[in-house]
Amino acid sequence: MSKKHMGSSIDAFLKEVVAWQLAEAMKEKKISKNKMATLLKTSRTQVDRLLDPKNDITPGSLQRAAAMVGRRVTIKLV
Repeated sequence: MSKKHMGSSIDAFLKEVVAWQLAEAMKEKKISKNKMATLLKTSRTQVDRLLDPKNDITPGSLQRAAAMVGRRVTIKLV
């Protein structure tokens, strides 16, 4: 039995977690997608891309989006 496609990659998992956390933070702060687009000086379509785990997001874009909802991005190995 081949395990070539068993499960998902850590990359896919992290994308889902980041998109979910960003969406939850927006809900907590009551920031709509339109308002987020305005804060980020971008389009609503771009915000949709940020929240879609199927899309790649640059670290810079993630940091900017996180800052708008009062969060920060930290990556560490412990």
